[in-house]
Amino acid sequence: MSMSSKPNWRKSTRSGSNAGACVEVADNLPDRVLVRDSKDQSGPTLTFAPARWRGFLRSVKR
Repeated sequence: MSMSSKPNWRKSTRSGSNAGACVEVADNLPDRVLVRDSKDQSGPTLTFAPARWRGFLRSVKR
């Protein structure tokens, strides 16, 4: 994970042919994780503390 001041947006590798119907995550920032709708890249983003994001991912994987 590279730490920079500019978000490095990525999509899920499982989005497949639905590349326009998924969320994008930027987890390269030192103090926050950003989440946005891939169809509205200039729209709003959700911001999570890294520990909260990791907790969310753990819950989803269960």
